[in-house]
Amino acid sequence: MSPFSLEGKIAIITGGGRGIGAAIARAYAEAGAAVAITARTMSEVEEVAADIRKSGGRALPIEADLYDTSQIASIVEKTIAEFGGIDILVNNAGAGGSPLFADTRVEHMQKAYQLIVLAPFELSRLAMPSMLERPGASIINMASVGAYRHTRGNLAHHTAKGALTQFTRLMAADLGPKIRVNALVPGAVETPGLREVFESRAPGMRQTVIDHTRLRRMGTPEDIALAAVYLASPAASWITGTLLDINGGPVDEVFQSAPDL
Repeated sequence: MSPFSLEGKIAIITGGGRGIGAAIARAYAEAGAAVAITARTMSEVEEVAADIRKSGGRALPIEADLYDTSQIASIVEKTIAEFGGIDILVNNAGAGGSPLFADTRVEHMQKAYQLIVLAPFELSRLAMPSMLERPGASIINMASVGAYRHTRGNLAHHTAKGALTQFTRLMAADLGPKIRVNALVPGAVETPGLREVFESRAPGMRQTVIDHTRLRRMGTPEDIALAAVYLASPAASWITGTLLDINGGPVDEVFQSAPDL
C-alpha cells in the first residue's frame, strides 16, 4: 500500500462545500478515505458528496453552522453513526473580511474567534474519544500566512489565525503520541472567496501577488489538498506540531505593501 494512502480512514472536513475544503474532500476520497463534509449551505456539500459518490467514493454531507456551538456535536455524531469512527479531522472552515483596527468591534473579534478557534477546539474535543481508539489519527488545522505577516486589514481574522497556530502546537503537545496535530499555512490561493476580494476591493492585486511570488503563480485548492493528504497519511507519521507553509515562495514586500484587504 502507498504511504500516501488513506484507505480505510474516516475524515471530517469543515468548510467543505467549495474552494480548499471541497478540494480536500475530493483528494481524501481519491486516496481511499470516507469523508464527512460540512458547511452552512447544504446544497454545496451535497454537490461535492455527489461528485465523490459518482467516482466510487463514500461521502456524507452535513449541514452545520460553526458559529453556533450547539450544532457542532451533531457533526461528530452523524459521522460516527454513518462510518463508525473518526481518523482525521480537518478544521478548514473560515471567513475573512474583517476591517482595520479603528473600525473593528468586539463583535468582529468574537465571530472570528468562534469560527477559527473555538469551533476547532470544540470539534477536536468531541472527536478525540473516537480518534484515540484509531491508530494514526490526525488533526489538521487551516492556518494562514496572515497569522504572522503584518498586512493591513483583516485584523480579527488574522489575529484568530495567529491563535490557531499556537493552538495547533499546544494540541500536538497534549495529544501526542496518540493523535498528530499539524497546520497548513496557505498563501494566496485561487478560491471563489479570494477572487471576489480581488475583483471588488483590490483590482490589480492578483497580478501583484503573482509578480511577488517566486513560483510566479497563485496557488490552487488542489495544491493545498495534496499537502492535506500528505499530513493525514502514514508518510507523515513522524510529523506533529508543524506549521506547513504552502505559498509559492512569497516575497515579504507584497504583504507589507498590500492594500486594505
